[in-house]
Amino acid sequence: MTPEEQRAALFEQLVNEGILDESDRILWELLTPERALKMDAVLRQRTRHIAVLLEAVDDGHNQAAVLRSCEAFGVQNIGIVAGRGGWQPSQGVTQGADKWLSLHHYATIEEAIRAMQHRGYRVLASRLDEHATPIQEIDLRQPVALLFGNEHDGVSDEAVALADGTFIIPMYGFVQSLNISVAAAVSIFHTTQRARREVGDAYFLTREERRAILRRWMTSNTPQARRVAAALRRAASSDQT
Repeated sequence: MTPEEQRAALFEQLVNEGILDESDRILWELLTPERALKMDAVLRQRTRHIAVLLEAVDDGHNQAAVLRSCEAFGVQNIGIVAGRGGWQPSQGVTQGADKWLSLHHYATIEEAIRAMQHRGYRVLASRLDEHATPIQEIDLRQPVALLFGNEHDGVSDEAVALADGTFIIPMYGFVQSLNISVAAAVSIFHTTQRARREVGDAYFLTREERRAILRRWMTSNTPQARRVAAALRRAASSDQT
């Protein structure tokens, strides 16, 4: 089977699964066969069961590194509360990872935590605290949002008070803290691997979530795809009037 035939066969499969509609064919065929197959393979491994929330992480390299870890390990949802330095992840570090993620910006940490909790997440703050739960003991049966603070002060006291609990990465050396991007990478890897084993199918995206994300990916794939998507929206709007 040629790459083009593989792309066509996958489109029919996704239509049968209810992920795409026949009306999506134009956008689908703008994807290279390799990109189409990769998008599907990646999306099948994505999760919203584990999410990440960043509070006032100021360094652009750290911002980018966390996004890259989220993308690499399949975490789709990232909440962001910008600090004094704003939100400007280094593009050289993200390597485009951010365009595949669902980034949610909030004005305050209270708004962010409340929003996560409203979506069904237990928000757990990273904290160097003797009462914090070791990361390997976190209960992952319910969706969990891992909260990380900025490079100097960590998670704020306000955030800890609003969160559902705290967690810690056990360390056995003289150093008892990790850089934010390293701590996030370790935490994301550990929790996603455990959740895959322990949660089963509930770990992965629902059909509706896959449908929405794949359509967004297709429409933002190239400038041509964005133009076609805009034209299709205009045509649909005209048909309704």
